[in-house]
Amino acid sequence: MSVISKAGTGFAILAASALVLSGCAAADEMASETTEEAPTAAAEALELLIGTALPQTGNLAFLGPPEEAGVALAVQDINDAAAGITVDVVWGDSGDTDNKAYETEIPRLLNAGVSAILGAASSGTSLQFIDQIVAANVIQFSPANTSAAFTDYEDNGLYWRTAPSDVLQGEVLGNWLAEDGHQNIAMMVLNDSYGTGLAKFTTEAFEAAGGSVLAAPTYNTGDTNFTSQINEVLAVDPDAIVLITFEEAKTIIPELLSQYPSDQIYMVDGNLANFSADFEAGTMTGAKGTLPGLDTNVIGDFTERMNESWVAAGNADLGGVFAYGAEAYDSVVLLALAALAAGATDGPTVAGKLQEVSGGSGGGEKCTSFADCAAIINAGGVADYDGVSGPITFNEVGDPTEASIGKYIYLEDNTYVPFAG
Repeated sequence: MSVISKAGTGFAILAASALVLSGCAAADEMASETTEEAPTAAAEALELLIGTALPQTGNLAFLGPPEEAGVALAVQDINDAAAGITVDVVWGDSGDTDNKAYETEIPRLLNAGVSAILGAASSGTSLQFIDQIVAANVIQFSPANTSAAFTDYEDNGLYWRTAPSDVLQGEVLGNWLAEDGHQNIAMMVLNDSYGTGLAKFTTEAFEAAGGSVLAAPTYNTGDTNFTSQINEVLAVDPDAIVLITFEEAKTIIPELLSQYPSDQIYMVDGNLANFSADFEAGTMTGAKGTLPGLDTNVIGDFTERMNESWVAAGNADLGGVFAYGAEAYDSVVLLALAALAAGATDGPTVAGKLQEVSGGSGGGEKCTSFADCAAIINAGGVADYDGVSGPITFNEVGDPTEASIGKYIYLEDNTYVPFAG
């Protein structure tokens, strides 16, 4: 694995190869010739039904709108291409491990006959139902799971993700802390596979750079009081505090920042949110954070189009929060391309083509949109889709082997922008 930091661009690109759509007689003759040379799309049309188990409720609910917006835009682009496959969606809620919305939603989606389920966003939540999905011979495809636990999970080749493992985000975050001159830090950590995993990889990178982690208290999903954890991290007098949390950050931040400077706080993908409506102006000024995916300066045209499409459909403006929207978009495109390449829509058959259409096998021709990739496939070629979120390039266990980790900084209005330092 190598890490290449792009100075001044606010993101790091990581390669992780080890990780792993009167003339009647003459007209009839012409139609016949056309049919023989190129069968009509209608004759070959595939119908792919996918479900979503993304967080409409729970401690990652702020990620639900951009992820669902990414799905919706991908479906629009695929269906508008009229390339031999159409996609329909059954929308669902993953919830979290506290409200357990997935206990009723996953059976509902499976009963609807979906070939793939997108979600959850939370790694800990996905682990609650992955076995259920795999047992049904349905693909589970997450745009946001980052726990390393999925890399070696026994999933019969049916689990895939467009988000990189936290091994990568931890390396970037740990090195960033060291580069900023911090030597002794503390963390507050969500006690699940995502939180403890990201804390572990961040710690390893930071310690390898010569730093020390003096305290790392945990909490559980559903907890509402964090005073003891806050007191524990403040007691060690750290020169930076890392919050590896989900939406609980809204409760933690006011109490913590009443006693600690905001410019020494580091956030992560689970809580990097727009807090303009939650805190007084200036609360978050100078706080930093990491988020997998190309930064918003790089994919600004895409996020603008995604937001416009989402609002036009009657939804609230995304408010500058686009986290994992590009990964959700790419997930749907890859599923559709795999189905088109396979000529089938059942889960195992589609899964068998996902590595190929991502460029992880097959030596395909590069393409950057569903329409262009579908044209290659329909012409008898092999497509290698490079997505909005990055090259992707799946390995044999469904992990992307190339990824970008964005670096961000909060402004006076409690919104974040790409870090250019």
